[in-house]
Amino acid sequence: MRTDLHLQNTVTTTSDAGRRTDATAAAPRSADRADPTAAVRNLGILAHVDAGKTTVTERILYLTGTTHKRGEVHDGTTVTDFDSQERDRGITIFAAAVSCTWDGHHVNLIDTPGHVDFADEVVRSLRVLDGAVAVFDAVAGVEPQSESVWRLADRFGVPRIAFVNKLDRAGADLDTAVASIRERLHPAPLAVQLPIGSEDGFTGVVDLLRMRALVWPDGGDAVEEGPVPDALREEAATRRRALEEAVAELHPGALEEYCARASVSAPTLAAALRDLTRSGEAVVVLCGSAYRNRGIEPLLDAVVAYLPSPSDVPAVRGTHDGSEQERAADPEAPFAALAFKVNATATGRLTHLRVYSGTIRKGETVWDATAGRTERVGRILRVRADRHAQLDRAVAGDIVAVVGLKSARAGATLCAPDAPLVLEPPTTAEPVVSVAVEARASTDTERLVSALARLVEEDPSLVVRTDPETGQTVLSGMGELHLEVAVEKIRRAHGLDARVGRPRVGYRETVVRGVSGFVHRHVKQDGGAGQFAHVVLDVEPLPAPEGADGGSATGFEFRSAVVGGRVPQEYVRAVEAGCRDALAEGPSEGHPVTGLRVVLTDGATHAKDSSDLAFRTAGRMALRDALRVCATAVLEPVVEVTVTVPEESVGGVLGDLAARRGRVSGSVARAGTVVVTATVPLAELFGYATRLRSRTQGRGVFTTRPTGYAPAPGTASGGASDGTRGR
Repeated sequence: MRTDLHLQNTVTTTSDAGRRTDATAAAPRSADRADPTAAVRNLGILAHVDAGKTTVTERILYLTGTTHKRGEVHDGTTVTDFDSQERDRGITIFAAAVSCTWDGHHVNLIDTPGHVDFADEVVRSLRVLDGAVAVFDAVAGVEPQSESVWRLADRFGVPRIAFVNKLDRAGADLDTAVASIRERLHPAPLAVQLPIGSEDGFTGVVDLLRMRALVWPDGGDAVEEGPVPDALREEAATRRRALEEAVAELHPGALEEYCARASVSAPTLAAALRDLTRSGEAVVVLCGSAYRNRGIEPLLDAVVAYLPSPSDVPAVRGTHDGSEQERAADPEAPFAALAFKVNATATGRLTHLRVYSGTIRKGETVWDATAGRTERVGRILRVRADRHAQLDRAVAGDIVAVVGLKSARAGATLCAPDAPLVLEPPTTAEPVVSVAVEARASTDTERLVSALARLVEEDPSLVVRTDPETGQTVLSGMGELHLEVAVEKIRRAHGLDARVGRPRVGYRETVVRGVSGFVHRHVKQDGGAGQFAHVVLDVEPLPAPEGADGGSATGFEFRSAVVGGRVPQEYVRAVEAGCRDALAEGPSEGHPVTGLRVVLTDGATHAKDSSDLAFRTAGRMALRDALRVCATAVLEPVVEVTVTVPEESVGGVLGDLAARRGRVSGSVARAGTVVVTATVPLAELFGYATRLRSRTQGRGVFTTRPTGYAPAPGTASGGASDGTRGR
């Protein structure tokens, strides 16, 4: 029989409930029976790319009896990296959900991407998770994306435990990895294990709570338990003492026992570690080598023991008719769920849900509170990456997929029709990189539009728009790899040959030096009623607004200075309309014209041949010809860039901004980072996301905001030397 923190002196056994070691204390089983949600764990696997996330997931599936063969990333045989691009590239691209059972607990696990370009997948996963396992490389420690996903988990208040992986590698060191967690992530890391052996000689761990050794023999899947090796007994006692002191400093119950007995018992330590983990005051640190199948059973026991169940987390909050409501994780409460991922598969549209309250059954009608329409649930599926098992129902605490929803998007709230509620959706970051996409064959244009729409439906961090000036279809995302994967998905999934190029920038032309008294006579006689219009124009630059910081004025102003009624008011409006027509194409490079003022100073009419059409034509041709004799310049769009970088990277980032013709307007230091604000030409920002990440080891981020236009260097044209021309 199982007792807290006491392992049987046997090797592990396999059953439908999975193999276990009881290396840590678990929650009381009586509570699991009283509350079914107490036996559920919804967790994510978080890490930097190549820290071993997917391998950890594969070993969990194998040891819980979910799979019968260990999948390997390098062989392309993993369960969660099932997409062809993931297997080709050897990295996780899409968050994949799997389910397994361990020691009577149902575990819903999401393997999240580790590459910075796919951080939005991590955000949407963390929004629906109750806990997480952060995986760290024992050689590299805390890496840039490890830090990023840790901050995301902080933002969502997700409790974590840490697993230091790859202890069998050359240069692996648990203490160094723990120190990097303390220095870079700032929680109190509490190591509950001591490695047995190092590098190639790593064979097991000492469980510091129970002071017993767990050893995995070479070539075996089973863990063997025994006494602490003599060579490590003194060190293990020292570390156990340090663990007790560290926990006593943070937990009142442990402190009380420590003061009374000068030590802390294993059950009290386990209870304190559970409380500290769930409050976020500390993080339990375990270690092992997932590739060699060492350390996974204690990790699973720690997941069950320390991470919260759906009933342990606060009730979800939502709004209805402007008032805030709560829904507890109760199968008998009104149904409420959040859609966090949508997949278009060969068998239909798959919508992934986290059920927060109530029960959903197949065939039922639910209310999409976000879209304001009803949806029918065709099927409910238990997800295991790309494979599924059908369910009759799903209850509070479950993470499942449903088939049959036609319009629900990621972030949509599904609820009982008679108890509407809107849950807060996951936030989506603004795209930072764009490419122009077009079909090579014009006959495939409609298919490309449909494929892009499906991409955006599955991945809300992608944005598709049509540039009104260039006519290009522009696809924007979180990074160059993100867009590369998206375009490749179009090619593979839809059989489309898409061509990708650099988006064109929408330039403008403006007047630098104007012209006065420009005369234009429009006379046309083709028999019958003719056309006659006589106009005199002044063309001048529009003054830049105050605070433009070197930018140029945009827009167009027109006014009339005609006296004596020489041009009637209805014809003045026609002249203005003609001038606006002429702004569509500039004199030097054909870009739209902006930043000028036109004044109608004089004119003449004919009793029979003058008309609105004649004066509109005269206004268009007069301004077009006047612009040819003005001094003009090409304007380029500029954006305000806000870059957040570590202090040690500021110099390189400032130099790179200067090389991109950026003008720094300010910088502010904030807790180890510096926020730099600069104005940069939009054309110089293509490829900046990749460059910034390389200069800051992936830790730099930036946002942009359009601010207007500025003269492009070397684009001024000549014009009238005396400022007066006409005909």
